Amino acid sequence: QVQLVESGGDSVQAGGSLRLSCAASGYTVINWCMGWFRQAPGKECEGVAGLCSAGRTRYADSVEGRFTISKDDAKNTRYLQMNRLKPEESGMYFCAAGGACTSNPTHFDYWGQGTQVAVSS
Repeated sequence: QVQLVESGGDSVQAGGSLRLSCAASGYTVINWCMGWFRQAPGKECEGVAGLCSAGRTRYADSVEGRFTISKDDAKNTRYLQMNRLKPEESGMYFCAAGGACTSNPTHFDYWGQGTQVAVSS
């Protein structure tokens, strides 16, 4: 059974930083594409960053240069380092795994339960 467990969400002030983690079990992440998504109340699920199986990364334009996705294959874990956070980036952050390296959430097969990020102004 594939499981993804996110952690690291917290409340921070604007300009602060957080590092989210996504620990995977039941499969080896090295062979999958992995994405981070944000769901804010009243808004669509938004692809924030992705790490493809070939090591290529992708970022939403709004986070380029501030967010970094990384991996630790030995721990079967992926991370999202978020710097200079903005209030509009508050929401539930989910990691997801699948076979396609896109920002479209429908292309991902497995999802974690999410971790909450709150950025105050």
